[in-house]
Amino acid sequence: MGPNVAVVIGSAVAAGVMISLVGGQMTIQQQIESKLDEALRPLSLTVENESHMHSVPPNSETHFKVVIASTEFEGKRAVQRHQLVYSILVDEMAGGVHALALHTYTPEEWSTEGNAPDSPNCMGGSKAGK
Repeated sequence: MGPNVAVVIGSAVAAGVMISLVGGQMTIQQQIESKLDEALRPLSLTVENESHMHSVPPNSETHFKVVIASTEFEGKRAVQRHQLVYSILVDEMAGGVHALALHTYTPEEWSTEGNAPDSPNCMGGSKAGK
């Protein structure tokens, strides 16, 4: 794990935020956070579970928004940055993750932008026409 992640029995502390482990195992969101932190050493990383905004059962982990700023993105076009993230999260994408909204920034871009756009409301599945 990266230098800013410490594992404690029953929980993990990442970027100063306490994260509970479910049944002694990391949630999909925590796996995504851990893998991206370790591989990309980001200046900033936010992983949001947006499953509740979609037509899925309660407590699902299927739709995520990732906002990440890393020096690893310097000199790369958006598609190359996304390919890099997907290559790191290949197991999660092959498993239960249905959608991954990626907002990738270099540290310079992040200092200028400072935030990612809001996600649109879901209009697919059972929410269509409502």
